[in-house]
Amino acid sequence: MSEEKMKLVTFDELKSLMKNKFMKAGLPEIHAEAVADHLAYADSRGVHSHGAVRVEYYSERINKGGSNPNPNITFDQKSASIGILDGDNAVGHYIAQLGTEKAIELAKTTGVGVVGMKRLGHCGTLSYFVRQATAQGLIMISMCQSDPMVVLYGGAEPYFGTNPIAFGAPRKDGAPIIFDMATTVGAWGKILDSRAKGKAIPADWAVDSNGNPTTDPNAVAGLVPIAGAKGSGLMMMVDILCGALLGQPSGGSVSSMYADLSAGRELGQIHIVLNPEFFAGLESFYGTIEKMVGEIHGMKPAEGFSKVQYPGERSDATFERYQQNGIPIVEEIYDYLVSDDIHFDRYDGMDAFAKKG
Repeated sequence: MSEEKMKLVTFDELKSLMKNKFMKAGLPEIHAEAVADHLAYADSRGVHSHGAVRVEYYSERINKGGSNPNPNITFDQKSASIGILDGDNAVGHYIAQLGTEKAIELAKTTGVGVVGMKRLGHCGTLSYFVRQATAQGLIMISMCQSDPMVVLYGGAEPYFGTNPIAFGAPRKDGAPIIFDMATTVGAWGKILDSRAKGKAIPADWAVDSNGNPTTDPNAVAGLVPIAGAKGSGLMMMVDILCGALLGQPSGGSVSSMYADLSAGRELGQIHIVLNPEFFAGLESFYGTIEKMVGEIHGMKPAEGFSKVQYPGERSDATFERYQQNGIPIVEEIYDYLVSDDIHFDRYDGMDAFAKKG
């Protein structure tokens, strides 16, 4: 497989191109703005698996009615700290953003804000949301469902999704501590990105239709959970919190990303926001975090590393580098973004691994 040529673009150009594409596909401007900002954020931090590579798929789903452009969004506050947001199958990025704002509002008042979101589409990279909480001195945990594509420990067919988990903790002066991970060894979006770039994937990310490890992103028929049985347990936990807890479809019943692009996804997601001021106190919390960061940076690095870093540092470094040099986008994807085409009608009816049945 040969590597694709790349095009360097600014954040603003990339966001504008994607926003225009989504509006052309049928989204109102406020929804298109939310999705485009989110995807440009992902690419600007090197998370290309959740950036421009997703635009054509989203545009096809929007254009075919699978993302509701005029949703009746409702928020049911169950208690002082808990609320349920019904997204009426709007684009997930927009609904998850609203859920973030609600959870932050509750946590500022009561110390804890828990917002479950149901009936929403794919929401992209979760770190986008947790960073908004850390910017206001809050801790946030976010989890969401995805469709069945993981071969569980001891199993031979997909059942749970990649079911990601993100965590963010604020710092007083420095950049926040952020991690955002799929509960699989490799995220599905990274395999899509490898397909677009014509790159092989690591041998421990996925298996083919015979259950054997594969390095070909086009041969993937099942993803592998992190740490065997431990990863299977984590993805089950996410599915319970985002599915059963919210009255949403669960496990093998979670809707397919590609099977019917005219239908809503009906996904579940949960944001948990904690206010340190209600626990140890914000200044005490900041002091402990700074001590931890200092100790991590002071550790002897392993061979091949210049220093030990806390989660989020590499993403911040990538962001700074791309700010100076431009964000690399696969040239074929860039050509699509600047074209008049909405989509090429190639995702509808695919299986979970974006292949025609």
